[in-house]
Amino acid sequence: MARRPATPDLPPEDLVEKIVDIDVASEMEGSFLEYAYSVIYSRALPDARDGLKPVQRRILFQMADMGLRPDRPYVKSARVVGEVMGKLHPHGDAPIYDAMVRLAQSFALRLPLVDGHGNFGSLDDGPAAPRYTEARLAPSATAMTTGLDEDVVDFVPNYDNKLTQPEVLPAAIPNLLVNGAAGIAVGMATNMAPHNLVEVVAAARHLVLHPEATLDELMRFVPGPDLPTGGKIVGLDGVRDAYRTGRGAFKTRATAVVENVTPRRKGIVITELPYMVGPEKVIEKIKEGVQSKKLSGISDAVDLTDRQHGLRLVIEVKTGFHPEAVLEQLYRYTPLEDSFSINNVALVDGQPRTLGLRELLQVWVDHRVAVVRRRSQHRLTKRQERLHLVEGLLVAILDIDEVIQVIRTSDDAESARTRLQTVFDLSELQAEYILELRLRRLTKFSRLELEREKEQLLAEIAELEAILADDRRLRTLVSDEMAEVAATYGTPRRTILLESAGGSSVTGAPAARASATPLEIEDSPCWALLSGTGLLARTADGDAPRRTADARRAKHDVLASAVATTARADIGAVTSRGRMVRLSVLDLPALPPTDGPPSLSGGVPLGEVVSLQPGERVVALASLADDAPTLALATAQGTVKRVAPGDAPGNRDEWVVIALRDDDSVVGAVAVADDDELVLVSSDSSLLHFPASAVRPQGRAAGGMAGIKLAAGQRVVAFAAVRPDAVADAVVVTVSGSSSALPGTQAGNAKVSPFETYPGKGRATGGVRSHRFLKGEDTLLLAWVGAGPAWAAGSGGQPIDLPTPDPRRDGSGTPLAAPVHTVG
Repeated sequence: MARRPATPDLPPEDLVEKIVDIDVASEMEGSFLEYAYSVIYSRALPDARDGLKPVQRRILFQMADMGLRPDRPYVKSARVVGEVMGKLHPHGDAPIYDAMVRLAQSFALRLPLVDGHGNFGSLDDGPAAPRYTEARLAPSATAMTTGLDEDVVDFVPNYDNKLTQPEVLPAAIPNLLVNGAAGIAVGMATNMAPHNLVEVVAAARHLVLHPEATLDELMRFVPGPDLPTGGKIVGLDGVRDAYRTGRGAFKTRATAVVENVTPRRKGIVITELPYMVGPEKVIEKIKEGVQSKKLSGISDAVDLTDRQHGLRLVIEVKTGFHPEAVLEQLYRYTPLEDSFSINNVALVDGQPRTLGLRELLQVWVDHRVAVVRRRSQHRLTKRQERLHLVEGLLVAILDIDEVIQVIRTSDDAESARTRLQTVFDLSELQAEYILELRLRRLTKFSRLELEREKEQLLAEIAELEAILADDRRLRTLVSDEMAEVAATYGTPRRTILLESAGGSSVTGAPAARASATPLEIEDSPCWALLSGTGLLARTADGDAPRRTADARRAKHDVLASAVATTARADIGAVTSRGRMVRLSVLDLPALPPTDGPPSLSGGVPLGEVVSLQPGERVVALASLADDAPTLALATAQGTVKRVAPGDAPGNRDEWVVIALRDDDSVVGAVAVADDDELVLVSSDSSLLHFPASAVRPQGRAAGGMAGIKLAAGQRVVAFAAVRPDAVADAVVVTVSGSSSALPGTQAGNAKVSPFETYPGKGRATGGVRSHRFLKGEDTLLLAWVGAGPAWAAGSGGQPIDLPTPDPRRDGSGTPLAAPVHTVG
């Protein structure tokens, strides 16, 4: 066992244990206040003059001291962190790197101060480690640090009193207002919104030249925050409160547009998000909302963001839902609408204060005035000192021989300096400078240079003295420098300011929001439309589509088929192969309401909705309602058929409505009643019409019955139905041409004649002649029968004028200006 060392002999009073009674409450209070003081003044709150926290200021100062200017190469971030930690910041490397990363993030700062190279993080992910990233000062940071070598600010010791650091940066940029700030101290916090540099500088310049300017005057220049990520600010009352008292709140919204993400489906495209909200967070909240049934009508949310196109978040809307109403739900239940609380707390003269807009501008303006005054005084002193030396040199050069003699006859430098001062009436500095003069400065050219330098120094000294003597002139200089900074680093506003939510798709506050647009599309009456160029659409209401005379003067498309239906119903598309294809009306794009004729330019092409076989085309649309009239069809070989709507199978997407021969095809389909007149026109210009009651309804598998008797080699080119009350207004349009010409290459001759001039005959007969062919014509290229007036369009939808109606039913046609593709 080891023995304890012997205790030395000590006086009895030194062996008595000394215990000091300390009040725990007082000790805790003192320690807590000391800790709170350190957090408030040394870590969490920015200085109102340069808008920087101590760690940010040390980073920028150290990078400037390392020469990491914007025109220099990048260096590893770890090197910058190490220099700051070793020389200036008495904390670990993690908070230093985190602060430097924020200074480089364009989505966090309106005007980044660090130019980062590499992965500096995103709104949804953190940055790479400092050993993998590089950095240098951003161009705007040079305006923050320029002038540090001209005694514009005070320097204070670093944490170990071995080096010095600036107490505040010169800050030619109003950084606190432009980039905002966020920090949590002990018992207080700060949260400031970014603003536009050009707007803030304009307000500051106004305050410089008008020190008594009111808040309302300044708010004409700074209407509200300008967030780095753009978006919209809805409601400015909270912004005005913050500018007045330093505390307030406002709501930010994403920038969203409704687009066709597919030809049959609409989506909400987000191009700008609220401040500090990332796309992954939005998608996560959308998925949670869909799972919890808070959000309806959303089929998918995809993030298509990339470096080339920027933010693009696509939210697909289910068929049958209004995108505007879905967007309202997203604003309410996801971060697409977020709130920002303003708490303008910053250090002023070492004390935390809550500042309004005017106070924030005043602090920065006062700082810039002080910086420019100190810089001018420093430059004045330097130029006066240089002038003093230049004058001494001029004295020496004018009598250089005697100067040399005095120096050569002196025992040492000290006696030479003393004798020069005595002989030429020089100061000690001038004498010392002359002793260090190089012989090459003794040339005549050097003398001229010195005289020019003296004149320039005198002018600069006079200018600086005038600036320091006139406060108005000093403030004008400060204002001009502010304008230069704004012109150099300013960018256009990104955030849109809205006085309220009125006029958008969302109205009111989230807690009491009432939408004028229902979430789901109502099953309201509408019309499904098919254009001559193959576009499908639906009207926004149940009013019948119509055309006016004004439509002739604009590019338009004719209506080849129109069916009265409802928005949530199904309709059928009859194809030339005798198929009926089921379509959902909701899949058709809704045309905007209009007082004039509907424009189908926003329709969806047939190929995007109906799967067609080669050579197959859609000839008409049909209603599938149980109470719809029967559907009449006609084929190219003269067969007609009527099909009852009840024959439509409810569980199939397509079915056959007429059994066709291999060489036959459907040329037309139309809903008819028994008292309607069925009309068939053949290629040899025979027109036959007879009552629909002559054709009994048949089942889907039937092949129909004889409709018109055709001559050898002829075919049916048109099929229609005329209601009894429309006989007087109905017209027959025929276009003749040569069967040997290529389709679509000949304009042909057109004739428009009244339908009532054609006598009716029985089914399966030959009809009467409707068009007399001219020399070189042997066929009808196109025919159409329906209620007038008739409209013709080319293959691209362009209007083609038809001739005036001809009362002769068997007359010849009038030449057309271009080939006709469709009549409707």
